[in-house]
Amino acid sequence: MVSIKEVNTKKELKQFIKFPFELYKGHKLWVPPLMADEKRTLRTDLNPSFSAGCEAAYFMAYKDGKIAGRIAAIVNHRANEKWKNKTARFGWIDFIDDYDVSGALLEAAEQWSKSKGMTAVHGPMGFTDFDIEGMLVEGFEHLPPIISPYNYPYYPQHLEKHGYGKAVDWLQYRFNASQPVPEKVNRINQLIAQKYNLRTVIFRKKKEIMPYACKFFEAINVSWENIYGFVPFTPEQITYYLKSFFSFLRPELTCFILDDKDNLVGFGLSMPTLSRAFQKAKGKLFPFGFIHILKSLNKYSDIDLYVNGVLPEWQHRGIHSLYYVAMNELYIQHHVKIAISSSQLETNTNALGIWENYEKELLFRTRCYIKENI
Repeated sequence: MVSIKEVNTKKELKQFIKFPFELYKGHKLWVPPLMADEKRTLRTDLNPSFSAGCEAAYFMAYKDGKIAGRIAAIVNHRANEKWKNKTARFGWIDFIDDYDVSGALLEAAEQWSKSKGMTAVHGPMGFTDFDIEGMLVEGFEHLPPIISPYNYPYYPQHLEKHGYGKAVDWLQYRFNASQPVPEKVNRINQLIAQKYNLRTVIFRKKKEIMPYACKFFEAINVSWENIYGFVPFTPEQITYYLKSFFSFLRPELTCFILDDKDNLVGFGLSMPTLSRAFQKAKGKLFPFGFIHILKSLNKYSDIDLYVNGVLPEWQHRGIHSLYYVAMNELYIQHHVKIAISSSQLETNTNALGIWENYEKELLFRTRCYIKENI
């Protein structure tokens, strides 16, 4: 017998957050999030997304008296206004391998969404594009970056069983980061930089990045405009992410492309791989978790690409190549062995095209599912 309970108290929210730690206990490839970050994201009084047009409900499934699954149902009203639909989101979905459990969770999210006037549900999606998106459908044998999802192989089977189909896929590639920049790419990059009077900036200290911080988010709002499900960040959300996101940035792995007026044209941000450190931290910064993370921040053998983009008026001019090559050269300088790309929509041929000049391996395919006419 499966029962569903909506999360209404701080104690229940804590149980909601901790459930996957039990579900994946001892799993060698699951990377636990920091529980403090999860709390900040899910609490209405801490996440500015709730004052930016979002509302949500969280549900837990119980079987034989034990928690057997969880799901978040989200309505992002600004997203629906932008994309002109009535589509809710589901996220934070985890469950045991039991179709009754997964079905009850999805039904709870669908019914709540219908009560809000929605006609469809898609996910996994978060409040913003800085939340983890997608469900892993290929690459279960690999350790993911901390910004990428990981789930048991049975998850997609359950979604499809319950009437969910593919909306979009994201792709991530693994590269030999020490491979030299192809001569052809170097020649093209020099021509692009000269033609448009652009310069590539690599930073030495965090304080050098801060003058460009707001420009960075303004550039994201514009360059990601047509990305699936994206909604521009509000000033409150930008402030929120400046405190959490920029505090971890490694300036020497941050690349901005600027024009002759110092305007931000494109950007590429990457970080040392923190997955093993997060596994050792076990969801907690204290008392010792932060030590593992700080150590990993100074190791450059493996690198994860986080976010990148180019302003619309500069797209289709090869600007992506400028920061990818700049980062490639940095990786060689820092003796990086492996780099994993950020998630790119499989339909984003402009962004994916640059990888055609490099030796690569498709590592992960993640999927957003959708169910129409709920």
